[in-house]
Amino acid sequence: MPGISLKEELEFIKSGTVEIISEDELLKKLEESRAHNRPLNIKYGADPSAPDIHLGHTVPLRKLKAFQGLGHNVIFIIGDFTAMIGDPSGKHQTRKRLTREEVNENARTYKEQIQKILDVDKLTILFNSSWFDKMSFNSSIDLASRYTVSRMLERDDFSKRFKNEQPISILEFMYPLIQGYDSIMVKADVELGGTDQKFNFLVGRDLQRSMGQAEQVIITMPILEGTDGVHKMSKSLGNYIGLNEPPKEIFGKVMSIPDGLMLRYYELLTDISKEELKDVQDGLEENRLHPREVKADLGARLVGMYHGKPASQIAREEFDEIFKEGKLPRDIPVFEICVGTLPARGHDKKGIRTIVELLTLTGLAKSNSQAMRLIDQGGVKIGGERVTDRALRVEIKDGIVIQVGKRNFVRLRCQDSEKD
Repeated sequence: MPGISLKEELEFIKSGTVEIISEDELLKKLEESRAHNRPLNIKYGADPSAPDIHLGHTVPLRKLKAFQGLGHNVIFIIGDFTAMIGDPSGKHQTRKRLTREEVNENARTYKEQIQKILDVDKLTILFNSSWFDKMSFNSSIDLASRYTVSRMLERDDFSKRFKNEQPISILEFMYPLIQGYDSIMVKADVELGGTDQKFNFLVGRDLQRSMGQAEQVIITMPILEGTDGVHKMSKSLGNYIGLNEPPKEIFGKVMSIPDGLMLRYYELLTDISKEELKDVQDGLEENRLHPREVKADLGARLVGMYHGKPASQIAREEFDEIFKEGKLPRDIPVFEICVGTLPARGHDKKGIRTIVELLTLTGLAKSNSQAMRLIDQGGVKIGGERVTDRALRVEIKDGIVIQVGKRNFVRLRCQDSEKD
């Protein structure tokens, strides 16, 4: 973003952040960057502990995009080594270690996903195993000697677990040191991430100082709440919206968020101007805008950002068809079933199953107990008719549509193996 003043650059960076440690240091680094025509090294690390990047991850990624626009060098570290340990931030128990194979599989799609936000041609992507796999045990001891247990116990989650006599592994104590060492290896001027990473970032500063490097500036970004409106967006909690999810899933999930999240999602996830956001807020307060309209616009924006405008238009139209007009989705997943392989049960002939069995067989429910709960809650339909009887027996026929909730559909395609 050439041609802007130093003050404008600083304000642009500060926008949407939670904390900068420290703003004076950042200003000094920006001044030196301009004086010596040297872009700053902006570090961001992501552990591929799961294969999908969700909208919560895009909050810091969008700030990285801003740094790219300002001409700085963004270094994206894929923590294939640290992911095998697992970041203990916010955890109340020791995490299960991942294997190298699991981590590599998760990391495989990261570059494809982040290029939806960042310019990968101007991005430095590194795997931290490239230096940690070569580190000697003597170097590990030297790293461990630079921090004390008492300093580690200043960390909130460690402190709570220690007081509650919950186990903390030595390996978990090593994690902040390992993340901090990444900063040394890339000579980070700035490290950026969520507020839950603040302790780890501070460790990086301490290590840089102890090893004779200039300390990195810390920039923390807000943590995005998931679709439940309560907990941090997380795949493990099932309250996430993935970048690689189909457009209709992204749109449908946005339509399901609590009304209180709408403005926050606009602010953190889109490029909406302050003036336009204020207009949306006023419109809601004055009842000029209905929350449904606002969510539909938000969903369309997000789908358009990651799947393009045509996909956004289709997702919005299909949502309206299903929820306003009661039509079926245009591309219902098909579940193939061979009636001839289903043995008769009791007095029933072949090809008859209970609705509970069909829900679990098609994957619309994970277990019989979940299937029964869905029926009791009124969330199951066959052929558009609501199912109220758990014991309902269904004759399996080609083309039957089973629906769970508002967005999950399956169309049965029957193949009678006796005719094959």
